[in-house]
Amino acid sequence: MSSGPETLGGESRKLSSDTAAAGAATAPVALSTSDDSAEPPVTSTSGQTISPASVKRQLPETADVDPEASAQGAAKSDDAEKSRSKRVRPPAPAVKLLPRRYELADPVDMVVLISGMIMELIHYNDNIPLQGGKLTRFHSRTPPRISVGDYLQRITTHATLSPPILLSMVFYIDRLCALYPAFTISSLTVHRFLIVSATVASKGLSDSFWTNKTYARVGGISVSELAMLELDFLWRLKWQIVPQPEDLVIYYENLVKRSDLYALQPETEPSQPPCVENAP
Repeated sequence: MSSGPETLGGESRKLSSDTAAAGAATAPVALSTSDDSAEPPVTSTSGQTISPASVKRQLPETADVDPEASAQGAAKSDDAEKSRSKRVRPPAPAVKLLPRRYELADPVDMVVLISGMIMELIHYNDNIPLQGGKLTRFHSRTPPRISVGDYLQRITTHATLSPPILLSMVFYIDRLCALYPAFTISSLTVHRFLIVSATVASKGLSDSFWTNKTYARVGGISVSELAMLELDFLWRLKWQIVPQPEDLVIYYENLVKRSDLYALQPETEPSQPPCVENAP
């Protein structure tokens, strides 16, 4: 199996405590358990008499408190606390509304949706050992340096992939994993899968498409390797490469529902024609 050029992973896979005592000077206090320190004398107050008047004189004089002013001050304090909490609270992420028809969606948004889903699959599948240690043509020696999102965006931009083609690549993931148990989407297989699935979907769904030389250059592999991957891909899928439109609708809706960044536009009720009364 050819490992592909360098683009697809040819090289890459105190205790300090304050000892100041109350009423003590700035000199350090020695903590010792052998010497008994003398206790300070305690002045007895049993022979003293304290009258209520003397207690009253000892108490600090306090100004009269206006209940209304106190309530207003508390309200202002609450408002200030709420305003501070609002300023500290991070802004909620904005949710972008996507059209209900996948054909009208922006390919950039489709790349974000699909790459996010694929990354979840990779994080899960990378922890699963290979079944029987078998490798496929899609495996690289080491994970490529380019991220899945950047790689898919590169293919989408330079190969002009449309939303139906991008959704068909998601359809191929389910089909290939079901018909080819040795294959899983992982950090070692995802890049070759993306370029060959984009090539096959473009040829199967579009009236005009690029040559294999263009797809190979965009994907960073040789033309001969792309041809072998394409043939193996078609054979594994039993040449059934055109998904049903309703299947693409389901894939599109599920991708949007599981995303925190997007939501589908609300359904609009069809306008009713005005009622025309019959003339007498």
